[in-house]
Amino acid sequence: MKLVTESRFANPDAAYERLVDAHRGLDERESRALDARLVLILANHIGDLELLEEAIRIAQRTGAPPGGG
Repeated sequence: MKLVTESRFANPDAAYERLVDAHRGLDERESRALDARLVLILANHIGDLELLEEAIRIAQRTGAPPGGG
């Protein structure tokens, strides 16, 4: 199986907005902790080490998020 990188959301803007809203009111430490928990939850849901490794490679190629992430 190959990792799907195209949006699968019927409304991608709403999905992005929900992710942003989840961070509203959090300080940097809390925001990073939320991201870490979310990554682990979704990685577990995928449950495929090869896909996880592919996702890591893709994320490493795209660089850090704005603000020095």
